[in-house]
Amino acid sequence: MSDLPRKAVTRTAKLAALPLGFAGRATWGLGKRIGGKSAEIVGRELQQRTAEQLFKVLGELKGGAMKFGQAMSVFESALPEEVAGPYRAALTKLQEAAPPMPTRTVHSVLEERLGADWTELFTEFEDKPSAAASIGQVHRAVWHDGREVAVKVQYPGAGEALLSDLTQLGRFARLLGPLIPGMDIKPLITELRDRVSEELDYGLEAQAQAAHAEEFADDPDVMVPAVVHQCEQVLVTEWFDGIPLSEVITDGTPEQRNRAGQLLARFLFSGPARTGLLHADPHPGNFRLLPDEKSGWRLGVLDFGTVDRLPGGLPQPIGDSLRMTLDGDAESVYELLCEEGFVKESIDLEPDAVLDYLLPIIEPAQADEFTFTRGWMRSQAARIADPRSPAHQLGRQLNLPPAYLLIHRVTLSTIGVLCQLGATVRLRDELEEWLPGFVPEEELEDEDLDEEVAAAEA
Repeated sequence: MSDLPRKAVTRTAKLAALPLGFAGRATWGLGKRIGGKSAEIVGRELQQRTAEQLFKVLGELKGGAMKFGQAMSVFESALPEEVAGPYRAALTKLQEAAPPMPTRTVHSVLEERLGADWTELFTEFEDKPSAAASIGQVHRAVWHDGREVAVKVQYPGAGEALLSDLTQLGRFARLLGPLIPGMDIKPLITELRDRVSEELDYGLEAQAQAAHAEEFADDPDVMVPAVVHQCEQVLVTEWFDGIPLSEVITDGTPEQRNRAGQLLARFLFSGPARTGLLHADPHPGNFRLLPDEKSGWRLGVLDFGTVDRLPGGLPQPIGDSLRMTLDGDAESVYELLCEEGFVKESIDLEPDAVLDYLLPIIEPAQADEFTFTRGWMRSQAARIADPRSPAHQLGRQLNLPPAYLLIHRVTLSTIGVLCQLGATVRLRDELEEWLPGFVPEEELEDEDLDEEVAAAEA
């Protein structure tokens, strides 16, 4: 097996076969319609066949193809169950593993980057990878000081493969649209492509992970492994064992699912406030559930290759608009969206219509606790995807400013994972604690005053 199927002709041929296959199935579907089957049934059969071929091809490739597959996998909750069911296992496999590169290639990279005596840095090194992903694979080892470590080795040629795959996928993004109802695929592929150089830079990843590890060092809820060593194409971090979130999704108890969901939401909103960084790759393969004597379970977080740098935390307009939407203040919400660039100057919308569009989306923030389900996700996707619905028309008129693009994708992806978990989460608690603007400033001032009074009385 080669290090990475990186010959441009081979990779392009595999990916180029996808749109041809889609076109063939569209012709097959037309024949079924002529034969008397309903549009809805034919549409679902087409969707299922398209998904099966897409993930079969993505599973054979690393690079950008697999990166795209991982990004897509968190949205399977939006698919009808009869379509999602047959290939959910394939999606999980994409999240957790990929064909490994040969041992000789791993040793060659380590010798080139760590030196000819690289084996002396470890007292043990497992040649068989414990995990493989889009641009690198992880080996379990023991560092020379006795610490168990994870050694992340980048595939040779990973950068070229990433760019080539994502460019090719971008060319027929519109054909993938029906796969995930209500989601525009092209901006997702463009955003993944724009961040290629950042994800390949293990120096940046080490900085982001070290910042999180320091901030969450004594946290009762979240665990981030410390960075042990970093050089080009190699990243060594402390090892931890835990239950992969993909296993919690398939086999977890209600307690595990709810705890994992709560901690995932907590990490999503607290991370930017505490570190100025947003972990931007929230697929289940990057999280573990760890037993903890005090809290029961902690969330272990991996892979900081893609982050959004938010020095002031999440933008306050997000919290302001959420709060005003929940208050039913249509005019203020619309005014803020216009100011932030979500509504272009050339477009004139009805504030009440915008409020009606947003309310179902932020339903989880209305209740004290909310159970995320695949059914709820599917209803949201169907509402926005139906060309006949006002929500679809309004959604096409709204604009997503560049500064919010990654935040939007991370939020959607996290919601997708919460729906896969079927978790009951107190989302409002996390918003009140960590999201700037969600709690009115006057209420925060009252809370501060109450704390000062209590401290003085004590």
